[in-house]
Parts: sequence; C-alpha cells; structure tokens
Amino acid sequence: MRILVDGDACPVVKEIEEIAMKYNVHVIVFADTAHVISSDYCEVKVVDKGPDAVDFAIMSVCKEGDIVVTQDYGVAAMALGKKARVIHQSGIEYTDKNIDRLLMDRYIAKKERAKGINRVKSEPMDKVTGDFVENFTKMIEDVNNGELRNGFVGE
Repeated sequence: MRILVDGDACPVVKEIEEIAMKYNVHVIVFADTAHVISSDYCEVKVVDKGPDAVDFAIMSVCKEGDIVVTQDYGVAAMALGKKARVIHQSGIEYTDKNIDRLLMDRYIAKKERAKGINRVKSEPMDKVTGDFVENFTKMIEDVNNGELRNGFVGE
C-alpha cells in the first residue's frame, strides 16, 4: 500500500503525513511546478505544469491496493478502475457506487457555471479536516493487512 496525493491545492497534506507516519506508510505527493510542497516524510514528485499533468503522473504509478487522495472526480474514477481506494480531502470515499453520480453532478455544475449559476456550498474547514482524519485513518486500517515489507506497510 502507498498513499498517492494529488497535492495541488490539497489542504490536508499535513494530516496525511502525520497519519502515514503513524502507520509507516509510504506517501507520494504529486504537484506541478506552480506549487511548492515540502515534507520531511513524504516523497514529493514535481511534474511540469500543464493540463492534467499531475493527474497523469498519479495514474502512471497507481495500482491495486494504493490509496489515492484527490478532489478530482476524474482522477477518482480512473483510480477506482485500477482497484485503488480513493478519498476526497473532505473525507468522502469515492466508490463504484457513488462515482457515476459524482461525475454527473460535476457535469451539471459545469453547465450551470457556463450559464452564470454558481451553487458552491462548503463545510467549515475544521469539520472537513476532522472528517478526513477519521475516514482516512479507517481506510488505512481497512487496507492494512498488518504485514511490513521493505519498511513500509504492504509494499
């Protein structure tokens, strides 16, 4: 198991790092050259700036058993196709049962924005962070089979 993070504008990198350290799980944070991310624990992969560059970098290494953290529904759908577990930075897990609806919601919201309608409602960040920490920790525990290989869980 590895944790792959869509690091561009991800507000929970610090929480991911702390939880991953606790469970000794390898983390790779992907970001483009427009973002500066540093970590004492996580591996940081910087890719060229460009449309979907980070998304393609994540998908090039994603495999079954990985956990992907992203707010991008398209990345989530592709990662699910590779049998990875996927979680939004708000703590919502993407699954085969909810991804089609989420993609349709994204499509509808895009059409509404084109018409000048914006219906963004967000939770307070402290609630979102708490939900993420709880659900992300549970996800790691679910995936974790308890074996240590190469110094990291499940590698």
